[in-house]
Amino acid sequence: MKDAFGAPQSLLVLGGTSEIALATARRLIALRTRTVWLAGRPSPALDEAAAELRGRGAQVRTVAFDALDCAGHEDALGKVFAEGDVDVVLMAFGIQGDQARDEEDPQAAARVAQTNYTGAVSAGLVCAGALQAQGHGSLVVLSSVAGERARRADFIYGSSKAGLDAFAQGLGDALQGTGVQVMVVRPGFVRTRATAGLPEQPLATTPQAVAAAIVTGLRRRSETVWVPGSLRVVMSALRHVPRPLFRRLPV
Repeated sequence: MKDAFGAPQSLLVLGGTSEIALATARRLIALRTRTVWLAGRPSPALDEAAAELRGRGAQVRTVAFDALDCAGHEDALGKVFAEGDVDVVLMAFGIQGDQARDEEDPQAAARVAQTNYTGAVSAGLVCAGALQAQGHGSLVVLSSVAGERARRADFIYGSSKAGLDAFAQGLGDALQGTGVQVMVVRPGFVRTRATAGLPEQPLATTPQAVAAAIVTGLRRRSETVWVPGSLRVVMSALRHVPRPLFRRLPV
């Protein structure tokens, strides 16, 4: 449960090595979050992330989680909820893929879709059911501005995020009145290891800025968070640009 000041006491991260997720965990720990679960594929990086957060004063545990292993999601995540209530679930896993390569390799393209969408649907429903059973909590879904409108440069990744975004919105509507909040986060281009080497987009942001927006959104119980906030206006305009013109825009 949240403490007397409204700060969440426990956090479950799906995608435990995500730079955005770890930046968010650091902020929440600074605000008195004391229990953190990092779910991800077992790796030295996952262990290092857990050790770093422990050094900040949190009790941190890791759990083996594979987005592609949908059959194992209920068992893996059920173990976390069996240990006690979870105040915030941050769904932050996903892969960027390589658009040019993936267009030539349908199996690689399918892996992007299965990770970013199918895996998220499965894990999201498991977590939503557990949050609903405990009667409270927030599910934060890391979407992307790329899902707002498909671009030639990344339509495979963008389409997977579009599906995720629509799923999260519908799930939030379905959970109205249950005590469970679903918050969709739509960052623009984020400077991370995963995007290193890619051409930087306008209104680029950082994991720290996204983390700050997530924490503010949780406090406000927002349904949708854009990072930076100006992207809301930009995408509102781009959404209605005719396709022949949109194809020629440098976006």
